[in-house]
Amino acid sequence: MKNPESTPVEALPMPRMLLARQSFAPAPALDLAAETERQLTPLLEGLPSGATVAVAVGSRGITGLATLVRSAIDVLRAAGAHPFVVPAMGSHGGGTPAGQLALLADYGVSDATCGVPFQPSMEVRCLGSTADGVDAVCSAAALQADRILLINRIKPHTDFKSPIGSGLLKMLVVGLGKHEGAKRFHQAASRLGYEPALRSIAAVLKPNVPLLGGLAVVENQAHQTARLAGVLPAVLESAEEELCAEARALMPRLPFDEVDLLIVDRMGKNLSGTGMDPAIIGRMIHGYSTEIDPEQPPPRVRRLFVRDLTPESHGNAIGVGMADFTTDRLVAAMDARITSVNALTALSIQGAKVPIHFPCDRAAIEAALRSLALPDVATARVVRIRDTLSVETLECSESLAGCVRSDCSVEISGVPRPFDFDAEGNLAAARG
Repeated sequence: MKNPESTPVEALPMPRMLLARQSFAPAPALDLAAETERQLTPLLEGLPSGATVAVAVGSRGITGLATLVRSAIDVLRAAGAHPFVVPAMGSHGGGTPAGQLALLADYGVSDATCGVPFQPSMEVRCLGSTADGVDAVCSAAALQADRILLINRIKPHTDFKSPIGSGLLKMLVVGLGKHEGAKRFHQAASRLGYEPALRSIAAVLKPNVPLLGGLAVVENQAHQTARLAGVLPAVLESAEEELCAEARALMPRLPFDEVDLLIVDRMGKNLSGTGMDPAIIGRMIHGYSTEIDPEQPPPRVRRLFVRDLTPESHGNAIGVGMADFTTDRLVAAMDARITSVNALTALSIQGAKVPIHFPCDRAAIEAALRSLALPDVATARVVRIRDTLSVETLECSESLAGCVRSDCSVEISGVPRPFDFDAEGNLAAARG
């Protein structure tokens, strides 16, 4: 929805902002290449010399992804195997081979950097059906290999809560399922539930797919690699449950329960499957309410303004519908076809809706503050973050200085400052 008024009639007294830093336990110092070799070595027992191995790589913005993929390829080559890369990201990249190759290239993962062929075909083969009649499909290119190695981050899923989330099992079912498999999974999940659909389709695929295993990545609150784990096919589910519990304990969060206005500088598919992580913003991709509900788990965010879309998203703005306000420039950066392909495949229709948008940040912030109907908007509880992967350093309004969650370690410093807008009414780079 386009707002016809770009400039409010009278100036609005806005909250002043402070710099806040959360303290998280540091991640262990890992040599990614050496740790990749250590974790993959047990998986190589019995691998025939000369075997072809499809290395499945997804579209998530995993720290050190290029190093992990190249290191895995080096380990496989040293074992006498012939690896190649298969994009394993469902319908992402607009559901096209070129789009999926472009997403991987943004992470430094390409045939030039890895020195192996890439096979991005979207063709799939059906390997059977679940008891509920759901066809289980897998990348035809990956099935041509003697073995398949999955590389993915383990973390709680943005759309459902269960002992398993987004990880190796989901890459097998959805990522290697390509556009067709992603569509079938989400259709089944709408009837059966996410976890039952994921487990039942995986149960059909596992005995029929030549899995070498998986390289699982767990990241900490600061988006640093906390752990790598080589996972054998026989323990894929149980290992993922343990790793998902570890990842859940390391998930970052906002250090405040009640937020009147959350400003997110950027959203994108490289940051979260839903553009913005629901665990951070307190809103789900399938819908939300701005009503004050004390029964809702924190954080309770009354208004959300997202400013920009990451270039790495290639126009995929899925999740923008979780925001109440945005900018004309974010809307201009959207690719309607790519966004709709993702939204329709995942059945996340709400996530593709376009919020009220404005020509500059100032206009959007003023509209958001006015819509709160507070007696004095200068006292609004406002938080600004770079994105939902980056909440170690943030800005908060003066009114939140005494409202830090008891289980969070936060240092609030500096002198309260007004928002810093440039001549065009857009926010300057965040402090810190």
